[in-house]
Amino acid sequence: MSLSKHPLWRKPQHHLDSDGSSEHVHWIELFYDLVHVVAIFVLGNYLSQHLNPVGFAIFAALFVVIWFAWFDLSLFNSLYVSTDIQHRYIMASQIITIMVMSASIIHIDGGGWSYFAVGYAINRAIIALLYWRARFVGDTEAELPSRLARNFLIGAILFIVSAFLPKPYSYLVFSFAMLLLAILYVTPKVGVLHCQRFIPRFGHMAERFALLLLIVAGEGFFKLVITLADKGIDQVVVDVFFNYVLGGAAIFVLCWIYFDFVGNGKPRDDKPKTLVKWVIAHLILMLSAVTIGVALSAEVKVSFLDQYPLKYAVIGCLGLVSYLYCLLKIQDVIELRTAHRFATAKVRAFGIAMALVTLATVAFVPSIVANLLWGTALFSQIIIPVTKAYNTFSKGA
Repeated sequence: MSLSKHPLWRKPQHHLDSDGSSEHVHWIELFYDLVHVVAIFVLGNYLSQHLNPVGFAIFAALFVVIWFAWFDLSLFNSLYVSTDIQHRYIMASQIITIMVMSASIIHIDGGGWSYFAVGYAINRAIIALLYWRARFVGDTEAELPSRLARNFLIGAILFIVSAFLPKPYSYLVFSFAMLLLAILYVTPKVGVLHCQRFIPRFGHMAERFALLLLIVAGEGFFKLVITLADKGIDQVVVDVFFNYVLGGAAIFVLCWIYFDFVGNGKPRDDKPKTLVKWVIAHLILMLSAVTIGVALSAEVKVSFLDQYPLKYAVIGCLGLVSYLYCLLKIQDVIELRTAHRFATAKVRAFGIAMALVTLATVAFVPSIVANLLWGTALFSQIIIPVTKAYNTFSKGA
C-alpha cells in the first residue's frame, strides 16, 4: 500500500470522491465528544447555580455556541474523509480550545469571558484551516471548501476582536459573528448550504446526533448521583430514594423515545429547508435534555409531601414540552419508520398538555402528585405507542 492510501497519510477528500468513506464515526470524533461531556456538565452546573431568567439566558446562549462548535466540526467530518496525521494534530488543538472554553464557563460573567471568546475564536480558525486543507485535494470543485474556509476565518477574526472589547460591546460583536456565520450557511445564492457539493453523509451525521444525545442525557445521571452522594445515601429516607430511582428511569425513557422514533434517522431529502429543520430541532432537543437533567437533580432534595422546588419544576416542565415538540419535528423530516404509526402527533400533544398541567399545579400540590403528573407526560410517550404496536401486531399475527 502506498503512503497516499494509508489513513495516516491520506489527504482529506470529499466523501463523494473517496473510496474509503464510511457512515460510522471515527474514534477521533468520539474523543472530541468526550471533551464536550465536560463542557455540558459545567454548563448544567452553571444553570443549577443561576436558576433565574438571566442565568437561563446565559446558559442557553453558551449551550448554542458550544453546540455549534461541536456541529461545525462534525459537519466537516461528514463532508470530508480526513484521518491523516496532520488532521490529528489539528484535532488535538481543537480539543484544547474546548477545554479552555469549558474552564471559563463558571466565571463567564467576569474574567472568564475573554478566555471563552479567545478559545472560540481559535476554534473557528481551526475549522477554517481544515476546510482550507480540503480545497487542495480530492475536491473536483473547490468552491465549497474555499467559501467555508473564508466564512470561518471571518468569524474567527470577529470573535477574537470581541474578546478585547468592553462589555456590552464584546457580547454584541460576538453575537453578530454567530449570526453572520448562520447567514453565510443558509442565505440563498450566498449560503454554502446551496452549493452543489454540500451533501453530508446523512448516516454519519445522524449517528453523530445520536451519540451527542446520549452524552447530553447522560449528564442528568451525573447530577442525580452526585447530588445524592453529597447528601449521603445513608441519610435519605425511602421516599427520597424512590424519587432518585424515578429520576434515573425518566432519563432512560428520554433516550428510549429518541432512539425508537428518530435516532439515527436520515432526512427524507437533501433540500436546504429539510436540513435546517433537522439540525435546529436537534439543537433545541439537546438543550431541553440538559434542562430536564438539571430539574431532575431536585428529586433527591424533596420527600413525597414536600413541594417540588418551583424553579426546578419550571425548567423541567418547559424542557419536556420543547423536547417532545422537537421530537415530533424531527419525525416530520426523517425517513418514515414503522414506529411513526404509533408515536403520532396526538401522543406528543398529550405529553405536552400533561407537562403544562404539571407546571400549572406544581406550586399547589405535594411533590408526589407533581411527579405523578410529570411522569404521566413522559412515560405515556413510550407506553401508549408500545401498547398500540403490541395490539396491532398481535392481531395481525
